[in-house]
Amino acid sequence: MKTLTTISNQVIKISSNKSARTYTIRTNGSTYRTTKMSKEEFEKNSNNTGNDWKDFLNNGDYSVVK
Repeated sequence: MKTLTTISNQVIKISSNKSARTYTIRTNGSTYRTTKMSKEEFEKNSNNTGNDWKDFLNNGDYSVVK
């Protein structure tokens, strides 16, 4: 699990599932999971910053995990 911080000091924790090619994003007591990505997209997102993940949550394709 990677712990990242946004420019606004929001803490985001990221876990990757390489076999399913998804990411689990935990922030502010909520958990989100990306939809399955292509291999290229999954590798590209492995270098995301905290701000990149924050933008993803604002605009991306994910589901809320309960």
